[in-house]
Amino acid sequence: MKTQLIIDNQQVAARGGATYERLHPVSGQVVTTAAAGKLEDAARAAESAAAAFKTWSKTSPIDKRRILLKAADALEAKTPEFIRVMAAEVGASELWAGFNVMLAANLLREAASLATQIQGETIPTDKPGAISMTVRQPAGVVLSIVPWNGPVVLAARAIAYPLVCGNTVVFRASETSPRTHVLVAEALMEAGLPPGALNVLTNAPEDAPEVIDALIAHPAVRRINFTGSTRVGRIIAQKAATQLKRCLLELGGKAPLVVLDDANIDEAVKAAAFGSFLYQGQICMSTERMVVDETVADEFVEKFAARARDLKMGDPAAGPGCVIGPMAHPENGARLNALIEDAVAKGARVVCGGQANGAVMPATIMDGVTPAMRIYDEETFGPVTTVVRVRGTEEAVRVANDTEYGLSAAVFGRDAHRALQVALQIDAGCVHVNGATVQNEAQAPYGGTKNSGYGRFDGRAVIDEFTELKWITIEPESQQYPF
Repeated sequence: MKTQLIIDNQQVAARGGATYERLHPVSGQVVTTAAAGKLEDAARAAESAAAAFKTWSKTSPIDKRRILLKAADALEAKTPEFIRVMAAEVGASELWAGFNVMLAANLLREAASLATQIQGETIPTDKPGAISMTVRQPAGVVLSIVPWNGPVVLAARAIAYPLVCGNTVVFRASETSPRTHVLVAEALMEAGLPPGALNVLTNAPEDAPEVIDALIAHPAVRRINFTGSTRVGRIIAQKAATQLKRCLLELGGKAPLVVLDDANIDEAVKAAAFGSFLYQGQICMSTERMVVDETVADEFVEKFAARARDLKMGDPAAGPGCVIGPMAHPENGARLNALIEDAVAKGARVVCGGQANGAVMPATIMDGVTPAMRIYDEETFGPVTTVVRVRGTEEAVRVANDTEYGLSAAVFGRDAHRALQVALQIDAGCVHVNGATVQNEAQAPYGGTKNSGYGRFDGRAVIDEFTELKWITIEPESQQYPF
């Protein structure tokens, strides 16, 4: 597969024809040869978006809605291609790829519905005969940076929401999933998005810092949204702060699933398996900690391990049915093995799975995990999860909150009132009672607390993220002033 940059709706080579290669995480074979954009290309993309902003910002709500609805249909029509490309580029199963496309199409339709919801309000005023009001206006060019792990839905939200608010977008695609991200952009162009409203930039991994620095500093860029690791998100926020530019950051997670003493264990196990091992646990919402009351822990662990052992491993590109495919980067295996070895040396037990071989790793469960172990705190971002045993509801809440992250969480318990009280005490941007930690609906605000970032994607919350609020008064022609 080959990809180029997209500027002014034209697929163009990077200056000098520079390219880089995305390699398969297991075979090492070249999967995609992508254009390696440089500083000149970044400037071209930003300037194109700035020029297009003059007209796109004035586009009527009905025209924006029409384009986004058509884009949703175009995206869905590409489902077989997304499944093929995501299996090759990022080791995604057919389930995860199809899930991504479904979520992205729903998101585009939800974004289309916001076109007429970008509203101001009238404000009471003490000035006789005056009218005081607010309006929301587009901010300008939005720099959107997303990762490879949920490439379709994360790209869709980083593009569609700024567009529906009247902004134009420079989309910096992931080095790991360039063809997947270009497919998303192609759906929008096929829907009639005008030239320059969306420009797509890919770059070689070693060039990322200077390319992103240049885009953040470009005077046309007024907003930055970034989804990725907390480490990189902190750098993005610091650089944006020097330019006095607002960020929306959705970063790492260490999602807990709390199993209370009255939980339906079978249902909790189903949610735990789905949340822990969907797409090899490489999702920011992945369930990385089972916080289980000691009175039901033995039953939970036994059933959870049995279900995890039945999950089919393999190469997603070989056909349907695979649940556990390879991780996106082979170096993750050594990192996860070090976490497991540290935990075992300090008393934890491997009850299912085991060591990784490069990018290949079975579904793995660690029981008896304590705060003394690295895996208790560190984000695994792989097919390994942990069980922490607790005594009572108060300790369950304390352990659930004993993390630097605060993105997603879940609570299982038959007493709905008690489970709700636990949910209200958990420090996370979203908490699901009797549901999995991995959930997303385009009409519901999504984002984190603590080191999981700030700001919210989805729902009406995005209007505040991607517009400027302006106060306007219309006053009597003749007025008296004190001097």
